Parts: sequence; structure tokens; C-alpha cells
Amino acid sequence: MNTSAIHVRDHRSVLATAEKRLLQNTARRLPEWVTPDHLTLLGLASMIGAGVAFAAIHSTPLRATAVACALALNWLGDSLDGTLARVRARERPRYGFYVDHVIDLVGTTCVLAGMACSDRMQPLIALMVLAAYLLVAAESYLATHAGGVFRISFAGIGPTELRILLAAGALFMDRRPPFAIPGIEPLWLLDVGGICAVVGLTSVFVISAARNARALQRVESNER
Repeated sequence: MNTSAIHVRDHRSVLATAEKRLLQNTARRLPEWVTPDHLTLLGLASMIGAGVAFAAIHSTPLRATAVACALALNWLGDSLDGTLARVRARERPRYGFYVDHVIDLVGTTCVLAGMACSDRMQPLIALMVLAAYLLVAAESYLATHAGGVFRISFAGIGPTELRILLAAGALFMDRRPPFAIPGIEPLWLLDVGGICAVVGLTSVFVISAARNARALQRVESNER
């Protein structure tokens, strides 16, 4: 077996403990015909749906509610598929890790494409957020392969917390007018959030890359 795909999950977000308990209780109550693959597909479909809802959000405020519902369904599918496999002792570590993260990449791209088409976020800012996300994702996957630890959260923030922030931004963005800043184009709430996301994700990338490089250097120095 290729053990590089067998890793330890390090999840220390603010909601991690409560989320794990809820997911395990939910998984035990699901009917047998529901499989982890069904939940994985639900996670993908809901992210595509969130992107479509974002793209149409300027046409009616109800689209913001659709974004929040799609993100909630994505949480259910994306978070519960692995839990269900573990509860039923049907884990497929390499397959699950690969498929889950391919879908994460596709789903995130769809959501940011929808945001770029929404008239509530400048396309350049959406592209910068996507680039920063891809940097963090790539560094995380490389660190998992090299060190055997998959870190799901940073500074108490994980995927669930990010979904909550994104849903809140979608629900409140049309209640605030664009921020007027002299000399530049007015910025919507999603623009401001996107800029903060770029700064945060870039910081995570730099800090994580430096930390993991030092850790691997120490390990290999001790092995000599």
C-alpha cells in the first residue's frame, strides 16, 4: 500500500469538537442506502449551485438565501462523507483523500467564478482569492504527502467557519452600499471580504510553508 496517502488529520477549529459529535450522530442515523459517494456528489452539486446563485445574486435578494442554503448542503455532503465511511468501517483513505480534494478545487473555482459574475465582487479580486486559495491548497497537499499530517484548520478557522462567514457575507452584502474610497472604484462587501481573504490566505501559505520546511529539515537532519 502507498502509505503516503495515509495521514493524520489535525483539525482544531473553533467548531471542530461540536461538529465532530454532530456528524457522528447524524451518520449513525442515515439509512443504509445513503453512501459516502452520494454525500460527496451532494457536496459538489451544492458548490456548483452556490456559484450559480452568486452569479444571479444581483437580480433578487432571494439568491442570497439560495447561496446560504447551498453552502449548508455543501457542509453536509463534504463533512459527512468521510464520517459516514468511518462509522461504517468502509474507509478508502487514498480514494477519499484524492476525490474529496479534487472536488474541493472544482467547487471553490465554481463559487469564485460565480462571485466574479455577480456584480458584487470585482473579477480581479475573485481571481486573486482563487490564486491564494490554490497556493494554500497546494502547500497543504504537499505537506500531507511529505509529513503525513493533514492540517484542516489554521488559527481556529476551518472549512465550516469559512462557510459561515461566506454565507453571512452573501446575506448581508446587499444591505450595505459599496464602500466609497477616494481615487478607486467603490468596493462592495464581497470585495472587502475578498481582499481580507487574500491577505489571510497568503499569510497562511507563507507561515505554513516556513513551518513545514523547518520541521522537515529538522526531521531529516536527525535521521542522518
